[in-house]
Amino acid sequence: MTPGVRPLIAGNWKMHGLAADGLALARAVASGAAGLKAEVLLCPPATLIAPLAQALAGALALGGQDCHEAAKGAHTGDIAAAMLKDAGATYVILGHSERRMAYRETSHRVRAKAEAALAAGLIPVVCVGEPEDDRLLGRAEEVVAEQMTESLPEGFGTAGGVVAYEPVWAIGTGKIPTLSEIEEIHASIRELLHEYMDEEHANLVRIVYGGSCNATNAKSIFALPNVDGGLVGGASLQLDSIKEIIASI
Repeated sequence: MTPGVRPLIAGNWKMHGLAADGLALARAVASGAAGLKAEVLLCPPATLIAPLAQALAGALALGGQDCHEAAKGAHTGDIAAAMLKDAGATYVILGHSERRMAYRETSHRVRAKAEAALAAGLIPVVCVGEPEDDRLLGRAEEVVAEQMTESLPEGFGTAGGVVAYEPVWAIGTGKIPTLSEIEEIHASIRELLHEYMDEEHANLVRIVYGGSCNATNAKSIFALPNVDGGLVGGASLQLDSIKEIIASI
């Protein structure tokens, strides 16, 4: 953990959840969230943000899973940052590897989306991480540095922006870097943040880990320096697992 930083546990529900089961899960997570050391953030499908915001009444933070870089326009099927804000979101995940790969999103586009999020009053959670080939070639830090350089907008630190390190090869696979590998990447991210902003804000940016983060490994990962919580995928859909992960802080 980073001294003076409130940890963040973010659950990325991806394309899972209808109204009844989503509300039930969110209420169950919220029931034990009061007074926790960590801030808890749920990022459900966009269809659930408004009903969850109404039902939870601020008990948990809510976020979107993506937004368009334009404020409005002829972008069928997309959603604007202001729409997420209007629905009750305060955060938005951007640059997730599934979007970088499946939708060919470049870091430059991630930056444009992050700028749109900031303009709408949302806190961007910008994801970075290397594919397995780059890890094997010893280019993990280089790839992450390139993504950060091209993805983070001006004002990221002062707005409370979050960096999520998710090694692509670990997402949903059950594989995970060693603790020393996670520590090395998070330290390099912290060093790079100092090149972008003043020391105070560089030290306060939360760097969370994702990529097969679960109830079994969370405690040891969260104990590492510069690991300020987690971006949790599949495990966030299982009540017992997400509660254990939250309690690991």
